[in-house]
Amino acid sequence: MRRRRPIDVSIGIATIFSVVVCAAPRTARAQATPLGGLDDYVESAMEDWNVPGLAISVVRNDSVIFERGYGVRELGSEGAVDGNTLFAIASTTKAFTVAALGMLVDEGKLSWDDPVTRDLPGFEVEDPWVTREIRVRDLLTHRAGVARDDNLWIAAPFDRAEIIHHLRYLPQVTSFRSRYGYNNLMFITAGEIVGRVSGMGWDDFVAQRIFVPLDMTRSTTRAAVVEERANVSSSHAPVDGTIQVVPRRDYDDIGGAGAIWSSVHDMAQWVRMHLNGGTYGGKRLLSDSALAEMYTPQTLIPIDSVTRRMFPDMHLRAYGLGWDVQDYHGRTLIDHSGSINYTRTQVGMIPSERIGVVVIANLSSSDLQIALMYRILDALMGEKPVDWNAEYLTLARRSEARAAHREQELEASRLQGTTLSLPLDAYAGTYSSDLWGDLTVTHEGSGLVLHYSPDFVADLEHWHHDIFRAKWRRAGDGRSFATFALDERGRIVSVDLEDFGTFRRKR
Repeated sequence: MRRRRPIDVSIGIATIFSVVVCAAPRTARAQATPLGGLDDYVESAMEDWNVPGLAISVVRNDSVIFERGYGVRELGSEGAVDGNTLFAIASTTKAFTVAALGMLVDEGKLSWDDPVTRDLPGFEVEDPWVTREIRVRDLLTHRAGVARDDNLWIAAPFDRAEIIHHLRYLPQVTSFRSRYGYNNLMFITAGEIVGRVSGMGWDDFVAQRIFVPLDMTRSTTRAAVVEERANVSSSHAPVDGTIQVVPRRDYDDIGGAGAIWSSVHDMAQWVRMHLNGGTYGGKRLLSDSALAEMYTPQTLIPIDSVTRRMFPDMHLRAYGLGWDVQDYHGRTLIDHSGSINYTRTQVGMIPSERIGVVVIANLSSSDLQIALMYRILDALMGEKPVDWNAEYLTLARRSEARAAHREQELEASRLQGTTLSLPLDAYAGTYSSDLWGDLTVTHEGSGLVLHYSPDFVADLEHWHHDIFRAKWRRAGDGRSFATFALDERGRIVSVDLEDFGTFRRKR
C-alpha cells in the first residue's frame, strides 16, 4: 500500500500558535519533544496494520498541541485524511449522552438515580423487578444484566423506539447490578431519556447544547448529513483476506450509544472542555459534580491475564458513567474505545496532568488507535517508552491465528455426503420471532435466499443435514449458520439463525 505523508491542518487564528502544525515540508518540520519521532512511528505502524487512513489530535492544558492526518480517506484514492476528516466515532458517543444527562441533572430536571420508568413509562425488560428498580445510572454503567444482542441495532429494521420496546423479549443473562456486561441497548434508552426530558430529542439536544458551544462545527448525529458533506472517511474491512472499501451504513438508530460522526479537530474541543473542568471559552457546560460522577468508578471490570501482563502495575479497572476508568502510572486514566461502520476510535484523558488524546483509524480490524493513545500519553508524561504498537500487533496476530484455527476445526467437522431432509421448496416461507420480527426464505434459482432486513440478505449454502451456511451479501458481514428444525410429521417448523435466535414458521 502506498503511504501518503501526514497532512497538517490549520485551525484558525485563535489557536494556531498553540498547535504543532505548519505548512513547511516535513523535512523542515522536526517535531519538538516530547512528540518527536511520532510521524515516523505512526507511518510505520500503519503499514503494519494496513490502515489506509488515520487522524490524531493531542490536547495539553487548554491547547491543541498536535493535530494531524495520515494516509487516505479511501483506499485507492488520493483524498488525504486531515484534522477535519469526518469519521464515525462509535461508542465514544456514550460520553456525550452522559454529558447531556449531566446538563439535565445540573438543571434539576433529572437525577442520576431516577427510575427509568419515570421518564419512559413504556420501558420494560424481561424481569418485572428489574423493570421497576432500574435507574438512569444503571443504563450508563453496563450492569443491568440484560442480554446485549447488538443485532437489534445492527441488522433489525427497528427505529429507536422499537428497539426499546423489544428489550422486554431479551433474557436477563446475569443478576441485576452483579457484574459488568457491556450493553449498547441501555445507552440507546438513555439517549431517549435525554430527548423525553428535554423535549427536543437526543440528536437536537447534543447538537445545540454540546456541538454548538464547543465549536464542533463538523460533527453530527445524522448519517444523511454525513452523506452531504465533503472530506468524509470511507469504511474499510478485511474481506477474503484483503483490505477493501465497504459501504457505509446509516446507524442513526443506535442513537445515544454510538451515532455521532466527528473529526479529531472537533473531538479535541470536547477533550478541552473535560480537561478544563467543564468549561469552554469561559462558558460552563457541566458542573464539577457532574464530571466527578462521570469519572467515578461505578462498575468494576475484572482484570484479565492479558491486561495484567500488559499493565502489571494496574490496580483498578472500572466503568464510570460513559467512560472507562483505570489507574495508569499512578494517575487516573479516563478513556473509551469505539467501533462502528468499520472505523475505530480511541479517546483518552489524564485529568490530573490535563492531557488528552484522540485517535481515529478507518479500518475495522485495527487496534493501532489504542496503541497510539498509550504511546502519546507516555511521551507527554515522560514515562519510559514502550512499543505499544508491537504489543497490540502481537495480540492481534494471536487472535487471528486462533480464529483461523477455529475455522479449520469447523471445516473439518463438516459431515460429508449428507442430504437435505426435504426439497428446497419445503424450506421457503416466513418465520417470526417476538424479539426479531419476521424473516423470509425464498427459493430462487438453484438455491435458497434468506431475507431479514434491507441490508441483511444472505445466500444459503447447504452445510450438512438441515443446516445451511448463510453468506451475507453485504461486503464485510461474513457468514452465519441457519439450522432448520422438523416436527414429528416431517414439516419445517422453525429456523435458528446464528447471532439472532429462533424464528418460528408462520406460513
